[in-house]
Amino acid sequence: MDLRSAFDPPTPAVILAEGAFGKTAGKTANGVVMHSELFDVGAVVDSEQAGRSAADVLARSDIADVPVVASMSAALEAVPEAEALVIGVAPAGGALPEEWVTDIQAAMRTGCDVVSGLHVFLSERDDWVDLADECGVRLFDVRKPPTGDDLRVADGRVDDVDADIVLTVGTDCAIGKRTTTFELYQAAQRAGLDAGWVATGQTGIMVGAHRGTVVDRVPADFTAGVVEDNVCAVGENHDLVFVEGQGALTHRAYSGVTLSLLHGAWPNAVVLVDDPDRTERTHFDRFPIRGVDVERELVERLCDARVAALSTWGDPTTERERFDLPTANVYHEDGPASLLDAVRKAL
Repeated sequence: MDLRSAFDPPTPAVILAEGAFGKTAGKTANGVVMHSELFDVGAVVDSEQAGRSAADVLARSDIADVPVVASMSAALEAVPEAEALVIGVAPAGGALPEEWVTDIQAAMRTGCDVVSGLHVFLSERDDWVDLADECGVRLFDVRKPPTGDDLRVADGRVDDVDADIVLTVGTDCAIGKRTTTFELYQAAQRAGLDAGWVATGQTGIMVGAHRGTVVDRVPADFTAGVVEDNVCAVGENHDLVFVEGQGALTHRAYSGVTLSLLHGAWPNAVVLVDDPDRTERTHFDRFPIRGVDVERELVERLCDARVAALSTWGDPTTERERFDLPTANVYHEDGPASLLDAVRKAL
């Protein structure tokens, strides 16, 4: 999916993040507020955080002072020019909460397109399609997987791409791969490089990746092929392509997706992402973290690329000495540029 071709940025937008803004469950809403190159967020709907600003909730002084409001009516009043409603939470169980229906429909009636990260596809439900037609708005289900002729197994055509390809790989899930990918892409842009990036989750697509597919919705045999298609498409127009990773090669639940990304992207360099304070896997406390050395060895056994650098949540100096790798923290002022420098040297 390519939302860049559907919107004229910066598109005025409202985010629905009820009960989740600033929390892990609201990571899509959090990411769009912090990083979106597509949407100019004017208000966030979350009654639990109402009265605060997004900068306060997210503890980030470098983002816009966006108000958090208690209701959709308050959001639409604050942003009367809104052209998009971004649903930034996918509730557990996958269902569309009944209490959200009125809010989403109210935004549609004011002329907002709906960009949804829900597991429920609004564009496949006749009542929602009819309302969208009536209101003259569009429905974008970013989790919707490709089908039919858009599915194929990887065949190695990525080897013919002229661009350099850089993939992020993690030691666990929810460890900063998307953030690292985006920060590397932005650092490359600031350095004057012709860079693009590929998203593999819904947040990256909403932030504004040049191409993306939510790979956890793709049948296993076709995941590498879908990634390969996205990399090839972005590589046609850019000299440097950053690819968002998923999972970890040693993660017993998600390693299949991680390996498909490694083989589909077939990178020229890899950036490993790690949280040195984490000892158990997120949501899988019976699975231990295997660590940087093990993940690095596996990456370099399973593809032709080397790990060029380590993106850490910890102290870069300590981790650099520990693993003998160029290391940076992307939340530090010079972190993204330092990582990019290591990647460019490796390439």
